[in-house]
Amino acid sequence: MISDTLQIQKRDTKRYAGDTKIFGFRIYLMSDCILFAALFATYAVLVNNIADGPSGREIFKLPFVLTETLLLLLSSMTCGFSILAIQKNKSYNIITWLGMTFLLGASFIAMESYEFHNLFSEGFGPDKSAFLSAFFALAGTHGIHVTSGLLWIIVMMIQISKTGLISANITRLVCLSLFWHLLDIVWVCLFTFVYLVGLI
Repeated sequence: MISDTLQIQKRDTKRYAGDTKIFGFRIYLMSDCILFAALFATYAVLVNNIADGPSGREIFKLPFVLTETLLLLLSSMTCGFSILAIQKNKSYNIITWLGMTFLLGASFIAMESYEFHNLFSEGFGPDKSAFLSAFFALAGTHGIHVTSGLLWIIVMMIQISKTGLISANITRLVCLSLFWHLLDIVWVCLFTFVYLVGLI
C-alpha cells in the first residue's frame, strides 16, 4: 500500500515537472513572438525604401513560395501526428513521423536557400536597399529557427530510439511540437504580409 502511494507520488512529481518545463517553454515562445513582431514592424516601416534596388513585385515568385508554404504546412501536420502517436506508445511511429517532418522541413530550407542564392547572384543582397535588409532579416531569422528545429528533430529521434518514451522525452517532444507549430504560424504571417502583399 505504501509502495503504491510512493509510486503515485513519484509519477505525479514527474508529471508536474514536465508541466512546469512546458510552461517555461511557452514563456520562451512568447519572447520569440516579440522578436518576430519587432522584425515584422521593421519590415513594415522599410518595405517601400527600395533605393535603386527591386521591389517585392519584381523578385517574389508566388508559385515557388506557395510550394514552400505547402511543405511547411505539411510538416506541421506530420509533427502533430508524432504527438498523437504518443498515445499508442510506439516509438517507431513517432520516429517515422518525425523523420517525415524533418524531410519536409529540410526541403523548405533547401528552397529558401535557393531563393536567397538567386537573389544574391542577381546582386540583390541585404546591402542593396532597406527593403531587402528587412526582408533578409525577417525571412532569414525564420529560416534559422527552422534549421534549429531540424537539429532538434534529429536529437529527438536519437533520444527516443535509445531510451524510448520516457517522461522526459515526451516533455521534449511536446516542446518541439509547440516550437514547430509556432514557426508555421510565423511563416503564414510572413507569406501573407511579405509575399502576397508584396506582389500586389
